[in-house]
Amino acid sequence: MNMLCRNLTRRQMIAATGQAIASLAFASSFAPLFAAPEKRCFRIGAPDWSLGKAGNTAALEVAKQIGLDGVQVSLGSLVNNMHLRNTNVQQQYKDAIRQFGVAIPSLGVGELNNVPYKSDPRTIEWVSDAVDVMQALGVKVTLLAFFGKGNLKDDRAGVDEVVSRLKAVAPKAEKAGVVFGIESYLSADEHLDIIQRVGSSSVKVYYDVNNSIRQGYDIYKEIRRLGCQNICEFHMKEKGALLGKGLVDYRKVREAIDDIGYTGWIQIEEAVPKGVTIQDSYIANLKFLRDLFPGHV
Repeated sequence: MNMLCRNLTRRQMIAATGQAIASLAFASSFAPLFAAPEKRCFRIGAPDWSLGKAGNTAALEVAKQIGLDGVQVSLGSLVNNMHLRNTNVQQQYKDAIRQFGVAIPSLGVGELNNVPYKSDPRTIEWVSDAVDVMQALGVKVTLLAFFGKGNLKDDRAGVDEVVSRLKAVAPKAEKAGVVFGIESYLSADEHLDIIQRVGSSSVKVYYDVNNSIRQGYDIYKEIRRLGCQNICEFHMKEKGALLGKGLVDYRKVREAIDDIGYTGWIQIEEAVPKGVTIQDSYIANLKFLRDLFPGHV
């Protein structure tokens, strides 16, 4: 069971607070989100590629300036041979963590969009080595991207190969206590099929609300369908708009997240309007999310 999951549903916890708190909860449109007795705390970060600093420790400094809690860091690229596998590069990130006080909650292998995990043999080593990097940096999650050339939608053979490769690496990930998160255009049920076929607690879904809503999925139902046990982390994203100004209803996302008991990391991706700087956009995006997802006090 994912440690970020809670045993009680949101409705059960609200009922447990008693009639007085329930009455107060319904007095405000936001109150039901915060009516449960336990403290609900979320940490909010952003991928280094969204901060314009992919594969660069400077992303942690930018994150600190914005007020983010952490940075999702790229494993690397084809050009630098997935440089985070190098112990010297790892040390640079460890130094940056200490210097800026910003965490690294997860890694991302975005190069899989160009060099597909479903077909290129080089990626087998990359994904396996990501386990070692996670252990070295104390990270629990690595996002595996399946877009562009790596798209799995309507590619049964590609899915079959990904399942086979994940089955091979899953025991190593399980032993290390780390997780691979699949981010793709697949539906919740298609993701669950992969998870079931791999048969490992180290394979979950990295849920991107904007990617999924653009595929026509009911993301609020999908979050509940997947449940906390199958979601390792979230991307909160819009394309060409600030969060709250696009396709996604983030209040409904919060309600769905409450229902499944997720209290883990949230990463802001993209959400930069035309003519607005990354830093200004992310300050606004962070403020918007903090109103819905309070942080640690």
